[in-house]
Amino acid sequence: MGKKIWVLLFVVLWMPSLSQAASVAGVTDTEVTIGITNPLSGPAALWGTTGVAAKAWADYINDKGGVHGRKIKVILRDDGYNPSRALANLTEMKGNIFAVAALLGTAIVNTTKDFFAENKILMITPYGDVRIFEKYPKDKLRWVFVSYPDYKDEAEFLTGHAVKNLGAKKISVFYQNDDYGKMGLEGVKLALSKLPGGASLGAAIPYDVTERALATHAQKLKEAGADTLLVYATPTQGPLILKEIAKLDYRPKVMVSFPLGDPIMYKIAGADVWEGVYPAAPANMSLPGEPASDKVIEILKKYEPKIAGKEYLGIFGAVSMMHAVEGLKNAGRNLTPETMIKGMEMIKNWKPEGLGAPVTYAPDRRHGVNGSRLTHAEKGKHVPLSDYVIYKPLF
Repeated sequence: MGKKIWVLLFVVLWMPSLSQAASVAGVTDTEVTIGITNPLSGPAALWGTTGVAAKAWADYINDKGGVHGRKIKVILRDDGYNPSRALANLTEMKGNIFAVAALLGTAIVNTTKDFFAENKILMITPYGDVRIFEKYPKDKLRWVFVSYPDYKDEAEFLTGHAVKNLGAKKISVFYQNDDYGKMGLEGVKLALSKLPGGASLGAAIPYDVTERALATHAQKLKEAGADTLLVYATPTQGPLILKEIAKLDYRPKVMVSFPLGDPIMYKIAGADVWEGVYPAAPANMSLPGEPASDKVIEILKKYEPKIAGKEYLGIFGAVSMMHAVEGLKNAGRNLTPETMIKGMEMIKNWKPEGLGAPVTYAPDRRHGVNGSRLTHAEKGKHVPLSDYVIYKPLF
């Protein structure tokens, strides 16, 4: 009789944890499901490498036993860089996912941002304009964890380097006609207003993400006659505009935002066009060729050989999953949205797999790291020219 009582007591004590696990979307005793919607097709399809790499890192973690006995299941969907499709993907995943990682695209992040607080799903390291969250309501912001450079800060940094170190006197901007590009343009204007020496803004030429014919845009840039060009564009329009200005024999110094930081741009734009470009790089990762990155790259290519040749974007995407894994570790076995939030908030001065600059989250800090470094395109590689320049976190 005594043995039966002890068995009954054990079951009673155990049942709440079973009930709790069953009630958390995307969590079972053996799995935790993370959703990713990425541009696997369309004008930004190259950037879809980030989602593929995030899944590859999850596969690696699973082979090591997962996190607290749970394997990470990844649901990866294509949104074609279209905000409506991204929201539809997330809506379809709702009820089956615990968190979302590597959400990509400023317009997509802006369109979907309210989905997360409304459904108690964490958004971990989205890739889009961080200013979206600068004045976001605190009750909604608690569901968001971002480690991504501010485009405005980055553009100010690039402009300062162009003027101080490259002798730029007149700077034009080719930019995507959304907050990604507009924040870049704002950063250029802000830098020029502060810098001594009289450097001026040349042409500011926008494009829409559906555009492919850029000859007119190139002609306007040539007519402006700037000695330096800053580019805030996708891997489709960025190379296209450089090819078009080359046809016109217009060869300014070129600086590009970090989303174009993968050396695969040599193949897309052509070596003669890309050689000598100055790409920015984000502080949340290290570059291919650096020891910490090369270890990660070796793992990623083992689990997803297609990452070969796109290592920069592979690291960038894997970092998002690393953040999710660290949060899961800190959350413990009793995994709920609230324990995951606390787990993410426990991340302090942390470098995922030794990559990048240190990341810190806290109850009053959701912008884990905000920083850039400068690189230079030399003989098929992007060579670091600076250490990380860390800006103030925005939220």
